[in-house]
Amino acid sequence: MKITVKVSSTLMEFLADQYPDSPRTRIKKLLQAGTIRVNDKPVTLYSYPLKQGDIVEVNRQAGNAARAGLPFPVLYEDQFVIVIDKPPGRPTSSTDGSLSIQEILSEYLKSRSKGKVRSHVVHRLDKEVSGVLLFAKTREAMETIQEKWKATEKHYYALVEGIPEKEEDTISSWLIEDGSQKVHSTKNSDNARFAVTNYKVIRIINDHALLDIRTDTGRKNQIRVHLSDIGCPIIGDRKYGASAEFKRRVRLHAYSLAFPHPAEDRIIKVKSPMPEGFLSLKAKDEHYK
Repeated sequence: MKITVKVSSTLMEFLADQYPDSPRTRIKKLLQAGTIRVNDKPVTLYSYPLKQGDIVEVNRQAGNAARAGLPFPVLYEDQFVIVIDKPPGRPTSSTDGSLSIQEILSEYLKSRSKGKVRSHVVHRLDKEVSGVLLFAKTREAMETIQEKWKATEKHYYALVEGIPEKEEDTISSWLIEDGSQKVHSTKNSDNARFAVTNYKVIRIINDHALLDIRTDTGRKNQIRVHLSDIGCPIIGDRKYGASAEFKRRVRLHAYSLAFPHPAEDRIIKVKSPMPEGFLSLKAKDEHYK
């Protein structure tokens, strides 16, 4: 659809006027997906200035088609579940209007099933974390897997600053989130959740260590907090005390997930390869966007 601008305004104001029944979060997602063009040029800036006579084109189908292409690999899929290789930098799900993995995947599934199938979040990976991420295709499958979630086994690679005192150990603590959405270990169990993280050093690179992490619980930011607690923050994780030298890539990757199938008596094990550049210790080698 092409619309001629009659009164000067910003792009967001113009779109909000044209689509009064659409929430601004939805309009922002259309912009982020590259489906809005001004004078035949794609524009993603909310505050882009429009003048009288400009031509604004809104192509929702293009946005859906782009999502249907899936900008990340599918590692496993059947009629009940789909497992993808999550890229860093995008949330599993979102409430602030940013485009999430769940929404991209839902668009993909709906495009293949005439709207009958969508993605259901089974578990989450932090926005900064990459790797194996499981979604269910039905609410029933999601609930079944979550009921058996204690039977899952999750492994991560973590490249950390420094070398842990112990080659292998278990870290446990009560975790609580503060008002700034940062998680801390605490001795007070009130309003806190217990977390258990197991690690093993598998490689030493100069004064850094590559760890194999296995979690017994799935608390928000738990690996990041626990490794910071022992003086070995994850490279790139400035939120939890890492050096500012590495600004983009938090070196935490979910490389393996084994989970009970929701409809069959078997365990599905899915692995993701270590990302390119994950072990690099040169800041200039990071993939800047």
